Amino acid sequence: MSVHLRSKKSYRFAFRSSLYIAITGTVFLALLFWSFSIFNWLLLLLSGILFFTISFVVLQIRIDKFIYKKIKKIYDDVALLESTSLSTYPITTDMRTLTAEIEKFAKDKKIEIDTLKIREEYRKDFLGNVSHELKTPLFTVQGYIETLLDGAIDDKNVRKKYLIRANKAVDRLIYIVKDLDLITKLEVGDLNLDKKSFNIIELIQSVFDLLEMKAAKKNITLTFDIAYKKPILVYADKEKIQQVLTNLLVNSIKYGNENGTTEVSVENLVKNKVIVRVTDNGEGIPAVHIPRLFERFYRVDQSGSRREGGSGLGLAIVKHVIEAHGEKIYVESAVEVGSEFSFTLEKSNSQLEVKR
Repeated sequence: MSVHLRSKKSYRFAFRSSLYIAITGTVFLALLFWSFSIFNWLLLLLSGILFFTISFVVLQIRIDKFIYKKIKKIYDDVALLESTSLSTYPITTDMRTLTAEIEKFAKDKKIEIDTLKIREEYRKDFLGNVSHELKTPLFTVQGYIETLLDGAIDDKNVRKKYLIRANKAVDRLIYIVKDLDLITKLEVGDLNLDKKSFNIIELIQSVFDLLEMKAAKKNITLTFDIAYKKPILVYADKEKIQQVLTNLLVNSIKYGNENGTTEVSVENLVKNKVIVRVTDNGEGIPAVHIPRLFERFYRVDQSGSRREGGSGLGLAIVKHVIEAHGEKIYVESAVEVGSEFSFTLEKSNSQLEVKR
């Protein structure tokens, strides 16, 4: 905004008020002259100019002092303005700008307060969930150790059994802490991705092999949608994508039906993208839960029974890993029909060159 525009805007109120005073004073003086049968146009004109000048100067000085003593202090205290216009140009009579600034400040503060409330609720939920997730294995370890100290340590069979169970609880604690550490790094952007070209089909097969026994316990078949005879090369962090696939397949097995199927497909999406789909015919997810699926510790089963293990961070980690790659993740589900989680990946340049 130029100096001319600032000055014009700043003096608008004083100018208009002085003009009203000058007109009123001149009319009053004209009536006074008329009552005494005296009428002098030049005198009236000079009087009007005098009224206007005196009024303008007095108003400007008075409002100047009022604004700088009262309102400017508010500006300074709450840092309403990012610029130094108050010290450079007189805002004095610019009530429209002042009102706009205060309204903007109030709006921004409301947004800030609402954001802080949301964060506070999120913090409370997070602390509550962390406490809930950690206390179960901690109490388990404590219970077994206290039992052993109370005399059970003398029984060789009981001692071995309780130590094995305590060790499993410690493993679960380590699992939760590792996931917490990973998701913290993901959320603050402190995770370095080691991107390289690899065969996604080969990686999926290796995850199938790792989870074969886990799936066999529920007689769930892990399979591809078709036989992939040629490799499909993608450019990503292989270790992190393996974790994404593992988390999605573990979830599918956990909430899949006995004798069910989990199917993985890899399709060309656009010229330089592929989409990986993990589809099952399990119990499905109610639509009300889908928007919150990727929140930390959020569980569809709200009973608190935690009938299935895990840290409660699996899907949150999946989302952050995929987004760290600059890609997207999607979910579709229907109760008693099944669920499909899918995510995009960048094709490897070497594969693009082969296709050309």
